[in-house]
Amino acid sequence: MWQIYEHRRVTKGLLAAPIEVQKRYEKWKDIVAISGPQGLRQIRGFNDEPLSGKWKGFRSSRLNIQYRVIYQVQSDQVLVRVEKLTPHDYRRT
Repeated sequence: MWQIYEHRRVTKGLLAAPIEVQKRYEKWKDIVAISGPQGLRQIRGFNDEPLSGKWKGFRSSRLNIQYRVIYQVQSDQVLVRVEKLTPHDYRRT
């Protein structure tokens, strides 16, 4: 079982997101909690991929055409740290 740590910015971003995105994020969390990041790679709709540049070391999963969840895997602790829920703006703040 994987632990999911959410940055407090995620809560604010989630409140501003449409209901469909909120439901998809909850499904994303369920999959990660049970199967870990490998489970996301099995589902094509999430388009789980590594990021580069300033976000090197992080991964992105698609929640819908616009919204992405950006996260980092810390396998030594079996922990997924959700950094940001964003409407596809990858600038690091």
